[in-house]
Amino acid sequence: MTFPFRSFLARAAGAIAVTAFAAGTALAAFPDKPLHLIVPFAPGGGTDAIARSLGIGMSQLLGQPVIIDNKPGAGTIIGDDFVAKSPPDGYTLVVATFAHAVNPSLMSKLPFDTDRAFAPVVLLARGPNVLVVRADSPFKSVKDVLNAARKTPGKLTYASQGNGTSAHLAGEMFDNLAKVHMTHIPYKGAGPALTDLMGGQVDMMFATAAAAAPLVNGGKLRALGVTSPQRAPALKDVPAIAETVPGYSVESWYGLFAPAGTPAAVIARLNAAATKAVQTAEFRQKIEPEGLMPSTGTPEELDSFVRGEEARWRKVVKENNLKTD
Repeated sequence: MTFPFRSFLARAAGAIAVTAFAAGTALAAFPDKPLHLIVPFAPGGGTDAIARSLGIGMSQLLGQPVIIDNKPGAGTIIGDDFVAKSPPDGYTLVVATFAHAVNPSLMSKLPFDTDRAFAPVVLLARGPNVLVVRADSPFKSVKDVLNAARKTPGKLTYASQGNGTSAHLAGEMFDNLAKVHMTHIPYKGAGPALTDLMGGQVDMMFATAAAAAPLVNGGKLRALGVTSPQRAPALKDVPAIAETVPGYSVESWYGLFAPAGTPAAVIARLNAAATKAVQTAEFRQKIEPEGLMPSTGTPEELDSFVRGEEARWRKVVKENNLKTD
């Protein structure tokens, strides 16, 4: 009886060793095929631009192509859901934004549990939004917008890259603190929203700095105010909206997530590659003129940051009875 039992233990130990070796070999080989970076917005917006810059840097560091895949719609839920249901192997990632932390409060039912469906990788960048109008708009200041909104409640329109995004909530907070009413027009990305803004279909947009800055610098849009409590270093000539609407503060951010269950060793490798990509001169030169600041850290720090954002905006959503479904 003793010999067969010892033989069984030996075989079991051997099997475990083989399995551990295979897993270790697989992780050591990661990545051995292209990665897919999901952007939950249409091409042409700030998130798309950041993802493409990040993809270039990560591809060089990981030795594999990083394919940008735009999956817009439903306030980022379509893209997020695709990643949530993807294999947890590190090959499918999403550049999440402000909406990632707000949708659980805005939506009565999501196709995934935000707190359990994703594995945080790293916080990429943070920065203000910018209230912009057409270059030929009659509005020259935040005060001009307030005067018009008070004169004709509901007539002024503001675009956003989707329900639950920073541009949407920035407008809701503006309405709330300034005690005015403007009409929100959601799009499937910043690109289409900005196109309609320049075409005169909407009056303004609380656009992300990454999306708005090139158009402001090119003379196609006029910046009236930033959503940060103080003026942004890269947009120092643009006043803070809080100078006209006390207490006003909204920040956009970009974070990298993988599906829940992705091995810790893979997350660590992705974190290291993304961190190095964000710290390159090329990436910084791309985002800093647009009012954004690179922001790295551990996966745990991203998780803590997002949970704080969820709690903060859940209170705002509840107090204002906001719903998008």
